[in-house]
Amino acid sequence: MSWNPQYRSSKFRHVFGKPASKENCYDSVPITHSVHDNHFCAVNPHFIAVVTECAGGGAFLVIPLHQVMIWNLDTKEAVIMSPVKTIDCHQDVILSMSFNTNGSLLATTCKDRKIRILDPRAGTVLQEASYKGHRANKVLFLGNLKKLLSTGTSRWNNRQIALWDQDDLSVPLTEEDLDGSSGVLFPFYDVDTNMLYVVGKGDGNIRYYEVSADKPHLSYLTEYRSYNPQKGIGVMPKRGLDVCSCEIFRFYKLITTKSLIEPVSMIVPRRSESYQEDIYPPTAGAQPSLTAQEWLRGMNKGPVLVSLRPGSGLLSPWPLTLERPLSNSMASVSPRLFDQTQKLAVEDGQRPFSLLSEKVPRWAAEHRLEEKKSWVTNGFDIFECPPPKTENELLQMFYRQQEEIRRLRELVAQQEVLAKQLELEIKNLRMGSERF
Repeated sequence: MSWNPQYRSSKFRHVFGKPASKENCYDSVPITHSVHDNHFCAVNPHFIAVVTECAGGGAFLVIPLHQVMIWNLDTKEAVIMSPVKTIDCHQDVILSMSFNTNGSLLATTCKDRKIRILDPRAGTVLQEASYKGHRANKVLFLGNLKKLLSTGTSRWNNRQIALWDQDDLSVPLTEEDLDGSSGVLFPFYDVDTNMLYVVGKGDGNIRYYEVSADKPHLSYLTEYRSYNPQKGIGVMPKRGLDVCSCEIFRFYKLITTKSLIEPVSMIVPRRSESYQEDIYPPTAGAQPSLTAQEWLRGMNKGPVLVSLRPGSGLLSPWPLTLERPLSNSMASVSPRLFDQTQKLAVEDGQRPFSLLSEKVPRWAAEHRLEEKKSWVTNGFDIFECPPPKTENELLQMFYRQQEEIRRLRELVAQQEVLAKQLELEIKNLRMGSERF
């Protein structure tokens, strides 16, 4: 009989939830008292939209970064003239929908508790779940894993999550009963970290799992607990997270008992506050990869990926051009030394540079210097990290600066060695030219 370890090694096992302080919450928000099973909240890096009333066409409140705006939807103007496609294969109310990564498939759950995978352009049903042991309520595509995650109830009315193969919906790959509560479970999946968050309506806790392509597929990590039950919840896109504090996910809980919106950050504990490359892979940006007409014509393309490294998208608008052509004596430097120079630059994480440094016009260099100064406020680079607010943050920043100074000293030493090698090469070239 083989022995299986009880715990699975994971770098996300110790993720913990951190609620925002009172001054960072949004107070006195008139959250709807409707009992519909919905998020009632949507979030992006600039706005938080909250449903305030569902009856009579509905109304919602949009909270921007520094302003409050109320939008009235009771208008005779048609915002959407007509749909480009109507899918009428469902016989009852649709409870949930989810597109896959490239937009070629659409998964739905209906009031008949079945899961269907559709071709959204043709409107045809490609797969349909006929499994009776799981009555699905919400469904979600899991990134590029070719799997579906559904939440619902079992035959004994226990709240349950199930994992499906998108090519075979006959039997789920795995099922897990959670509890006997009656609130709907909302799944949220982070495609960058392969973490699944399960939020129950009326619950105060948030469960999170790690999803893998191999068995057992779902590995329970832990849960964030709170005494305040959530009416609905919204999620901040990855491009709006605080990477300096190792934040990998952020929820916005709607707490009706206090008329409060409470941000809850999921943080990976790390000693260093520098950018952590392993937990921030390239993620989906705000730029669309296809136009609506291209998608309607049948084109499939994944999202445009961006890096979350602060300032990574900032490029110099001025091209580097040579001021004068290279001299023949300098152009004859040996290829071996040129390769060493490029290798040193790559190891340092910089762009491989030419051994003969490119000359830039003075006006371009001055413009770049002024542009760089505009990024710095009170000695801090606003794209890297905000200024420290506490003594602990100041101490951690001091340690980071010490590490940066040590790295720069090593780089200077390497450049000095390289300069000496260059002097020897030039000396050898002169001696060789004098012989001839």
